Amino acid sequence: MARRGLLRRSIYKTPAQLRQMIAPGRATAAALSAMRAEVAPGITPLELDAIAERAVRQHGGSPNFMLEPGYRHTICANVNEHVVHAIPTDRPLEAGDIVALDAGAVVDGWHGDAAFTAVLPDHADPERTSANQHLSDVTEQAMWRGIARLASASHLGEVGEAVAAYVRAHSSFGVLEDYIGHGIGRSMHEDPPVFNVPTRRRGPEVKPGLVVAIEPIISAGGIDTVVENDDWTVTIADGSMSAQWEHSVAVHERGIWVLTAPDGGASGLEPLGVRPVPFV
Repeated sequence: MARRGLLRRSIYKTPAQLRQMIAPGRATAAALSAMRAEVAPGITPLELDAIAERAVRQHGGSPNFMLEPGYRHTICANVNEHVVHAIPTDRPLEAGDIVALDAGAVVDGWHGDAAFTAVLPDHADPERTSANQHLSDVTEQAMWRGIARLASASHLGEVGEAVAAYVRAHSSFGVLEDYIGHGIGRSMHEDPPVFNVPTRRRGPEVKPGLVVAIEPIISAGGIDTVVENDDWTVTIADGSMSAQWEHSVAVHERGIWVLTAPDGGASGLEPLGVRPVPFV
């Protein structure tokens, strides 16, 4: 879930605190894996919400999105032009849809947060399917470039530089600037903010104990957004399709580890020359 309000505390976790974040990361990863196995034309976002909640609870967690005042679901299900914070509905997904599924878990007071985008092929409209897949692929690879940069960065601002550079090199897509990544730990949304574009400030130092959710949200067109009448769902103003990918990532003494990926991020990082290192 993209950053809204933040709770201020030290942005660096102790080794013991980092270990506490393994369980919520695994529960979040389980929710995403369960949804990935079932997302297809005909299923509803509300059904995916139930699947994700069941997976989180089976792994000893609780859905942390429900801790957001007024939000009652495990996931946000952002379909097509709905870019972020979309409340799951009972409208069945259709061939040709692009849907970003965002979920999180809390275990013993510690949080995980992650998202992926699924493209539902429409064999009657291969151009739409191809366009949506390219949008998702660019967003996912931009996320992995941001995570890979974290492994060698001196300051957090380098992550946004890497994300934006990849998007601009491979597309004409828009990188949303109002909805960004965030620190994560005792709260789902903590300092520091994690921008997806270059900024004047370099950001805090990247050193052991930093845990952040890296979360590019990309539009096929413009980046202006509107909030729908439900006061949650954010839509691209020009109706363009959008994609979101996110992982929670820990920096520790021996490297980085993607807490919300079952393999610690190896499948996404090793092709980029970065090998994630477990810290327990």
